[in-house]
Amino acid sequence: MKANDFREFSNEELEHKEADLREELFRLRFQQASGQIENFMRIRQVRKDIARVLTIYRERVAEEATQ
Repeated sequence: MKANDFREFSNEELEHKEADLREELFRLRFQQASGQIENFMRIRQVRKDIARVLTIYRERVAEEATQ
């Protein structure tokens, strides 16, 4: 997903999305360790999506703190 897609989410939705992405990353790492993974690039995509979610969430928290 792109950052603009995540910006449309509420803070609560961002938290749920982060949890879902972390769970997916765990499953992908487990598959990698057991040699069953089909798409190695998905790990990189999920890590970047987690970073995007956290960045947007922290931007919002910082903005609220300054107001």
